[in-house]
Amino acid sequence: MTAFLTRLLGRLPIGYLQLMHHPGRLLAALAGVAFANVLVFVQLGLAGSMSESVAIPYRLFQPDLLILSPAESEALSDAATLPRQRLFQALVHPDVTGGTPVYMGRSTWISGHDASSSIQFFGLAPEATAFFHDALAAPLASLSLADTVLVDTLTRFVDMRSFAASHPEAPVPLEIQSRQLGAIGTVSIGGGFGGDGVFLVSDQTFFHLFPQRSSATPSHILLALAPGADPGRVAAELVQLYPPDSVRIRPISEAMEQEVRYQMTERPTGLIFAFGVVIGIVVGIVIAYQVLSADVADHIREYATFKAMGFQQSFFIGIILEEAIILAAIGFWPGLAFSLLFYETLAYLTNIPIFMTPERAVAVFIGTIIACAVSGMLAMRKLAAAEPADLF
Repeated sequence: MTAFLTRLLGRLPIGYLQLMHHPGRLLAALAGVAFANVLVFVQLGLAGSMSESVAIPYRLFQPDLLILSPAESEALSDAATLPRQRLFQALVHPDVTGGTPVYMGRSTWISGHDASSSIQFFGLAPEATAFFHDALAAPLASLSLADTVLVDTLTRFVDMRSFAASHPEAPVPLEIQSRQLGAIGTVSIGGGFGGDGVFLVSDQTFFHLFPQRSSATPSHILLALAPGADPGRVAAELVQLYPPDSVRIRPISEAMEQEVRYQMTERPTGLIFAFGVVIGIVVGIVIAYQVLSADVADHIREYATFKAMGFQQSFFIGIILEEAIILAAIGFWPGLAFSLLFYETLAYLTNIPIFMTPERAVAVFIGTIIACAVSGMLAMRKLAAAEPADLF
């Protein structure tokens, strides 16, 4: 390694040799860097998981435009209802070729094993398959049977293996809201942070489960546009058809992005994750600073000799940066390994969509190098301000 670094740097790798001279301190520093990386990875993973959870219900749909209530909340599941007549008013526009309402409600499912799960129900028109993901077309058509449901195999806290063989000809019974339903198929959606699972039912079954709701008050309305129509233009024109501030109309992708932004910047959970990332970075900087500062103090006389011989400050900066980059490059990998293990364990235990992405790994690696470099610069302040004669 010494020979390789000598060729790479064009000089003796003083920083590397100094780190190797104190193996105990080096191991402690690497452990600290790895720990800081784990903190950052965990917070970023949870934040990414929340963003992915927000996107899950949007990906069930494939409309051109989404009509929402004018309520202040940006969350799809928290939005208030709106009059169904908004759908008929939208159909007047020449570029709107169709539409369908979506009904949303939440209930608690207590299985036979006394496990309790919070379930998000989507009430959908079985014949409107063109508005939903292609993989849902055939299962949704089967929901025309009364009191049938597509259950989410990723529902938390419930053993879903008994539903694996569910079929329209052999429904698996379950009871929710004191009503007997028959599971005729499965979907893999996941509940995320807002609930434990998502069940799909027909609009008529939805009204049986939630008798306080009616077909006149959908949660959202999906619209299909003519080929080549500009969604932004059509949305702006549709808003003019309604009373002021009575609806919000957006492309589905824009609505999803705005809710993700809302959850991450305005809701407490997103702010907590961001604060956790900052804490992880600060911990990493402090640990690296302690190690590099101690190394500078241990070799202060050697540095004084070099300084008296005429070596410029850039030479010492190069040594400290060399140490910082070595700490970051080596300490990153155990942090990544522990974080991957944490992600897999958490995903297995909770079914939340948490996973490592190449972009996140690269960003944390670059951030680790920068944090260690900042620590090195802070550790060099004493040497930069001192005179050689004062250092002996």
